[in-house]
Amino acid sequence: MARPKIVFYLPQPFWPTTWPKNANDDWPGFRLEIYAWTLQTYLRLKDVGFTCELSQQLPNQGIVLFHSSVLQGASLKPGARQLFICLKADAPPHVHAQLHIVQNPVEASPRRVFMPHWPQPGLLPRDAERENRFETVAFVGHQNSLDSEFQSPIWQERLAQLGLQWRLVSNSGNDDIPHGNQWHDYREIDAIVAVRSFDPRLHWQTQNFCNKPATKLYNAWLAGIPAILGRDSAYWAERQSSLDYLEANSLWQVLEQLTRLRDNSNLRQAMVAHGYQRALACTPQAITQRWVSLLNRVAVPAYEYWCGQPELQQTIGLLRSQSPSLPNRLQRQAKKLLRRSS
Repeated sequence: MARPKIVFYLPQPFWPTTWPKNANDDWPGFRLEIYAWTLQTYLRLKDVGFTCELSQQLPNQGIVLFHSSVLQGASLKPGARQLFICLKADAPPHVHAQLHIVQNPVEASPRRVFMPHWPQPGLLPRDAERENRFETVAFVGHQNSLDSEFQSPIWQERLAQLGLQWRLVSNSGNDDIPHGNQWHDYREIDAIVAVRSFDPRLHWQTQNFCNKPATKLYNAWLAGIPAILGRDSAYWAERQSSLDYLEANSLWQVLEQLTRLRDNSNLRQAMVAHGYQRALACTPQAITQRWVSLLNRVAVPAYEYWCGQPELQQTIGLLRSQSPSLPNRLQRQAKKLLRRSS
């Protein structure tokens, strides 16, 4: 069987009106999951010479990768010579996709392969000339991903008492936020804080945000700054050492951890040095190679397996709203990719 065409499908309604210069461009569209998972992945694969396409048209045959949101509500089913790979991100899965890519290891299974989310394109690390200064604490990301307690006067007051300043780098639409669009710029940041919620009920309901990625941790490692994070399952999955990040389950614990960092330069330096080592596994180059391995060693054989099934078996699998299970050898390949993340 000839090697199948590999297409990143982006329907016309989602086709960008402006385009990034390259995969490392701080293009605002990359802050949206749809483009981070389709367009950025396509560009990075093309940069290393991997043969793939980006198209507004759904091909009649081949491997089709699409973000879950672009086909939400559609009953579209793969044909006899189509392998659907749903880039699930934090959206619901596509019911008829034979494979899913998930951004949190907790969601991984034989047909759900974990792939780290891309770090922030064009990331500028902390300025080395800041040396041992510890003054600016920041949150970088969507403001709805930050607990509301960080908007309270108490937070600002207590932070000021520690001699620290707060920087909100968020695209909330508030023009009064001076650094709102500078998601890539960590040059003047000395630590990040990223806690989605302190509410234990929400953690229980979401299984510790089981569909969210560990991107903020990757960015902190790459930027050379310590991170204070919540108890998201993605962070737990990445944790190998107490130097990976500091955890906080309340606003007061955040303040306690900031006090530790402020008063212990050795701890800060140790976390930064350790983070640089951990960052080797989540650079764009490293993740690109994981994509190449996934497509060559899992997706292509899965496509060949699907095409080799009798039409009746394909139909039965789709009628059950579940694709036929992959053979054991493909399950083993998917598990290997998962183990590399741990």
